[in-house]
Amino acid sequence: MLTALTLHHNVSRVNIKFMKNDSSYHHGDLRAALVKAAAAQIERGGYENLSLRELAESLGVSRAAPYRHFADRRALLAAVAAEGFDRLTAIHRNATGKTPQGRLAAAGRGYLAFAAERPQMFRLMFVSDLLSGGKMAPDPALIKSAGESYVEFERLVAATLDDPDDDGAVKAAAIAIMSTSYGFALLRMNDRLRPFMYGPLTQSDLVDAVLSIKVTGRPRTAGRKARAKPSVSAKPDTKSKAARS
Repeated sequence: MLTALTLHHNVSRVNIKFMKNDSSYHHGDLRAALVKAAAAQIERGGYENLSLRELAESLGVSRAAPYRHFADRRALLAAVAAEGFDRLTAIHRNATGKTPQGRLAAAGRGYLAFAAERPQMFRLMFVSDLLSGGKMAPDPALIKSAGESYVEFERLVAATLDDPDDDGAVKAAAIAIMSTSYGFALLRMNDRLRPFMYGPLTQSDLVDAVLSIKVTGRPRTAGRKARAKPSVSAKPDTKSKAARS
């Protein structure tokens, strides 16, 4: 029969074990641990297969514990994606080069390297419906992180243009450049670049080709007056002159 003394002793042992499981996640640590573990799980199996139950088990906490920090699975995915955009923001801000074009190219290399190293994170950020919303409104923190990343990218693009203050030109160039890099990243990620397509070109050659795109101004459209064109000097066509003589 259990006496009062032995009962107290047994309960103490149980309480000590419980504290060992949860003590490292006090004061908000569990949230950060969940985001980190979720990012790792996503890389292993894709964001579509993220399991909060498996995350809780891997961290040694109860199945209910994640819900103290995230309303649902989608909220956790949004937090992971936000960290991905923060990483892209850092890549854009830290890009170095002797010229504006060089800095933009450095940022582009960082973007493509990020996509290659973290393909499932990249898919979560750019392929999932987290930002398009669907039936659910996008997470405000995710919108903020994604927006800051794009603003930094536009800043790099603007510095390469003939008229960096032409907002329309900046936006047109940014979309054109991002579309090229984004498309290449997905083609490479999904193994859609076949040998007959690139022939003798190396991966480095392909990246160089993607990053060589240059937009210097806004494309002309019907109904919009063209700005004065800068004078362009061209070498005389000596071959044509020789043929006519």
